[in-house]
Amino acid sequence: MDQGAGAGAGPQRARGRLGAPSSGMRAPGTPWARFSAWLECVCVVTFDLELGQALELVYPSDFQLTDKEKSSICYLSFPDSHSGCLGDTQFSFRIRQCGGQRCPGHAGEKPGDRGAPASLQREPAHYFGYVYFRQVKDSSVKRGYFQKSLVLLSRLPFVRLFQALLGLVAPEFFDKLAPCLEAVCNEIDQWPAPAPGRTLSLPVMGVVLQVHIPSRADTPESGPLEPSGHETLLPAPVVLPSVHELDLFRCFRPVLAHVQLLWELMLLGEPLLVLAPSPAVSSEMVLALTSCLQPLKFCCDYRPYFTIHDSEFKEFTTRTQAPPNVVLGVTNPFFIKTLQHWPHILRVGEPKMSGDLPKQVKLKKPSRLKTLDTKPGPCSSSPGTQRRALGPGRGGQWGWHSRRGCPHPQSRARGSLPSPGLYTAYTAHLHRDKALLRRLLKGLQKKRPSDVQTAVLRRHLLELTQSFIIPLEHYMASLMPLQKGIVPWKTPPQIRPFRQDDFLQSLERSGPQLTCVLKGDWLGLYRRFFKSPHFDGWYRQRHREMTQKLEALHLEAICEANIEIWMKDKSEVEVVDLILKLRERLVRAQGHQLPVKEATLKRARLYIDTAIGSLPKDLQAVLCPP
Repeated sequence: MDQGAGAGAGPQRARGRLGAPSSGMRAPGTPWARFSAWLECVCVVTFDLELGQALELVYPSDFQLTDKEKSSICYLSFPDSHSGCLGDTQFSFRIRQCGGQRCPGHAGEKPGDRGAPASLQREPAHYFGYVYFRQVKDSSVKRGYFQKSLVLLSRLPFVRLFQALLGLVAPEFFDKLAPCLEAVCNEIDQWPAPAPGRTLSLPVMGVVLQVHIPSRADTPESGPLEPSGHETLLPAPVVLPSVHELDLFRCFRPVLAHVQLLWELMLLGEPLLVLAPSPAVSSEMVLALTSCLQPLKFCCDYRPYFTIHDSEFKEFTTRTQAPPNVVLGVTNPFFIKTLQHWPHILRVGEPKMSGDLPKQVKLKKPSRLKTLDTKPGPCSSSPGTQRRALGPGRGGQWGWHSRRGCPHPQSRARGSLPSPGLYTAYTAHLHRDKALLRRLLKGLQKKRPSDVQTAVLRRHLLELTQSFIIPLEHYMASLMPLQKGIVPWKTPPQIRPFRQDDFLQSLERSGPQLTCVLKGDWLGLYRRFFKSPHFDGWYRQRHREMTQKLEALHLEAICEANIEIWMKDKSEVEVVDLILKLRERLVRAQGHQLPVKEATLKRARLYIDTAIGSLPKDLQAVLCPP
């Protein structure tokens, strides 16, 4: 097991204000390099009576955010709804990085992502925000309430880890403020890198978090992380079963009867609006939905928590084009009216953790939404003006407040909401798995722990996704040229094109019915899947991997041939062309972009030296300058 910080953790780095502005992962050995492997920065958002939500602190102080990013972080770090929301609340959001990929190091697969599951790789163009919000009565404050959020900004989708980290840090920070935060950041800057497949001990504030970083080699059977090495760790570590997995059963309790239909909507990349009573419920439901497809990467956009002040508000709510492929988590009832044209809307209430299964949301026609009065009470106005809507308060009423201000716990206004339900005209292609629901109900009756129920549900969704993807994988593998067709001195053959009709015909003998007992219109589901962003993302990834494999096989074929015999009747131009191609392959292989063995790389270097040595001195000088 890899240990955390220690005397051998590396040279001390400069602290506090750093001179050069920075964004993205920093080069090894530079200040805050280890910190940036986990987090981009830490933000503190507070409520200012004159300014509203305001960014009080960014740490490290040299990390650059655009004005638009700062505005988004401020609005998304405070709940815009309050259902008795006094005390502490945790939730998460996801925002688009302005200006695309500002840091070149984020283009393509990063070193830390090698071996990581596709769904857990760093986000190249988005930030995750993990929020700990506190609102308590405070007579020393003019409005009578202390309101502040501590936000961890990261490119890693490790929601479970960062929520646990906030649970340790935030309460201490709200008492001691900046000095505590600086000490925590210095500790994180001593953590080992989150390399896939490693089990790490991460010390922070006198506690050691023990985590396993998932890798592609992990199997579902490996189970949660077990405590180990206690004799060498004092105090005993806090073991996190996962860095990213939520309590799926708790999130899906009100929609268990429709979990398969929701899985289909996610698979097809359908637009879905999730209306919840709080950012915590909204963000957990959205993250649970987007995790349904693992190990398939979720290739659509998703926002665990979204407000009318987000910079993409107009883009997502326009009626001039089809709804975008995005899963949107909101708490403001204004979205019900604004997004009535969306094909799927899920309305959920507060989670109930009683022993019985909560009342399941019902399937309802979207037309039901158009008959609802979603207009706010008389004290409100549209989101473009000085006031905006809040979420439900006690008794189902809705509060409103100044756009510049923060939600006041006592504000209320009239308004009506749709009852909990899944509003959609979509008809599922697959028959519902009634055995799964019976098994989960039996688990409730026997008071089975939630983590066991979650394991049952997660395995069902995993097997469903695998049954759907395996036929695609088999067909894609059949498009790979035979290895005997790869010869050393000729361009390698091309991967054959993916023909949808040929694939659909292959399902009769190698379809999902071989691994899944569910009946239904599998062909229709595949046809719709071909039009989704997830097929495009899956195909591009597999085609890229197969192309790299083809190039690696071609390099191995060259290295197994006799280069001296080949060069006997070749012109200088042909020899130089071979040298340049071998060098290009060598660079890619050394960057882990080609799956080749070290012995092959050594042979390729030897061939390059041999080929250069056969050329005249003037050409050698050009190819190998001093």
